Amino acid sequence: MERFLYKKEILIDDSGWGDLILGVVIGALKLPEGKYMERRIPISSFQPPHFQNKRYLDDAVKIAEEIVKVMQPDEDTVFKVCTGYVLSSIRRYLREQGFKVEEIEVTGELQELVERSFGYWCKEVGIDFERTEGKRSFNFFIEWVAEKPHLRENLVKTGWKSWSNRWREIAYRKKS
Repeated sequence: MERFLYKKEILIDDSGWGDLILGVVIGALKLPEGKYMERRIPISSFQPPHFQNKRYLDDAVKIAEEIVKVMQPDEDTVFKVCTGYVLSSIRRYLREQGFKVEEIEVTGELQELVERSFGYWCKEVGIDFERTEGKRSFNFFIEWVAEKPHLRENLVKTGWKSWSNRWREIAYRKKS
C-alpha cells in the first residue's frame, strides 16, 4: 500500500492553470490544525516573455518557501501535493529540502478553498463569477474578454500559443 495516514500533513493545490484569464492560486492546508494560506502567481508570469521562460515555476517555488516558513513543518510532516504541472517545481523543491512528498489528486476542503479563491480573484477584476454558477468555462472567459478586448487582454494568459494563433483574433472580431 503506497498511501499512509500521517498525523501531520500539509496539502497543496492550485486553481486557474487551465483558465484563459488571470494567473494561478496556490493554497496550502495544514492538518490537523486546519491552518490555511494561499498565494497567487501573477498573470504576468503567463505572458511573454515570462511564460516561455516558465517563470510561473519559479514563482511556485517562492510560494513553497513561504509555505514552509509559515506552516513550519517538521520531520514528521508529509506534504501531499496535487499532481498539476504548475506544482511540479514545488514537489521538487520540497523533496530537495528533505521533506516527505506524495503526489495526489486533491479533493474536498482544500480544493473548495482554492477554487473559491480563484473565484474571488475573478470578482476583483470584474468578472461576474456568479453568472457561471461556479463553473468556469473557456467560452465564458473568451466572451468576457471579447466584450472589451483592448482593456481585458492584459488579464489573459497571452503566452499560450493558442491565444496568439487563434483566440486573440476571435476575441477582437467578436467586438467588431
